[in-house]
Amino acid sequence: MRRPTGQKTQEVFKSIERVFIIACGTSNYAGNVGKYLIEQLAKVPVECDIASEFRYRNPVIPAKSLVITISQSGETADTLAAIRMAKEMGATTLSICNVKSSTIDREAHGHLYMNSGPEIGVASTKAFTSTMAVLNTLAIAIARTRGVMNEAEEKELVKSLLAVPSQMEGVLSYDKYFEEAASSLKLFRGFLYMGRGTSFPIAMEGALKLKELAYMHAEGYAAGEMKHGPLALIDERMAIVMVAPTDHLYEKTISNLEEARARGGKVISIGTGDNEKLREISEHYLAIPKAHWTVNAILSVIPLQLMSYHLASNLGYDVDQPRNLAKSVTVE
Repeated sequence: MRRPTGQKTQEVFKSIERVFIIACGTSNYAGNVGKYLIEQLAKVPVECDIASEFRYRNPVIPAKSLVITISQSGETADTLAAIRMAKEMGATTLSICNVKSSTIDREAHGHLYMNSGPEIGVASTKAFTSTMAVLNTLAIAIARTRGVMNEAEEKELVKSLLAVPSQMEGVLSYDKYFEEAASSLKLFRGFLYMGRGTSFPIAMEGALKLKELAYMHAEGYAAGEMKHGPLALIDERMAIVMVAPTDHLYEKTISNLEEARARGGKVISIGTGDNEKLREISEHYLAIPKAHWTVNAILSVIPLQLMSYHLASNLGYDVDQPRNLAKSVTVE
C-alpha cells in the first residue's frame, strides 16, 4: 500500500493516529467488528460510520488518518463518495473489496481483497465472513508494525484464524436443525438479536439477514441496552436471539439474557461448547467451538445466516433475490 507520496505500508501503519471504517449495510457491521479488533489489538482509536451519513456530516478527518472503505461490489455509491472525500482531505485510503478493479478498488491508495468468489444471492454471506478474516489480519499487521504485539501473540492469533475453516464445518451442521425448526420459529411476531463486544455487530447482522430474506421484524441491540427500551417489547411471542460466546463479557451477557427470559421471551442462544447454563435457560441452544475471541464473530454469524435462510425458504420466499433489493447499490 502506498500513498501518492510513495510512503510505504509500514510507514503508514506506524504514523496513523486514527482509523475510520466507512461502509453500508452488511459491510458496515463487518466494519464494526473491525473496530473492536483494531482498537484492542493495535491500540489505535477507530470510528466506524455508515457511508451515507459520513459523507454528509462534514466529518473531521485528521491528517494522520487511515480511511478504510468496505464494499463487496466495489461500486457502492455512498462508499465511493466517502473515499473520494477522504482523499480530498488528505487521508490515506484503503479499500476492502471482493471485485478487483472495481471503482472503489481503483481509487483507493491501498487494496485488500475478500477473495470470496462470486456471491449469487443478493444478501451477503460469505463476503461478510471473508471481510472479518481480512480485518483480523489487518489488525494483526497494524499491531505488529506499531510494536504493540509480540511474535508469540501474532502466532496465536494466526493459528486461531487458520483453525476457522475446519471449525466452520461443524457449525454448518446446524443447517438440518434450522430446516426442521423453521416451521415453529416463523410463528414469532418478532426477533430481538443481542450481543456484547464483537457479538453486538453480529447481532445486528443477524437481524438484517432475517429482514432481508424472511421479511420478518428483527432488531439488533447491544445487550446492555436492553433495559433502556427493548425490554418493553418482550413477551412470549418475542424471540430473543442472544450471541453469547465465552469471552470476557460472557457473565454480563448472561445477566442480560436472564432479564429477557424473566419477562417471557423465548430464547435462542449461541454459546461456546457444551454450556449447561445457556442450555438450561434457552428454548434452543446452538454451540460453536471454543475459539479465540477475535474469531468468535466469524463462527457465531453462521447459525444466524442459516436461520434466516431456512425461515425464508419455509415461508416460500426466493432467498437469492429478495424483493426490493439489488446486489450492487450504485445510487444514493
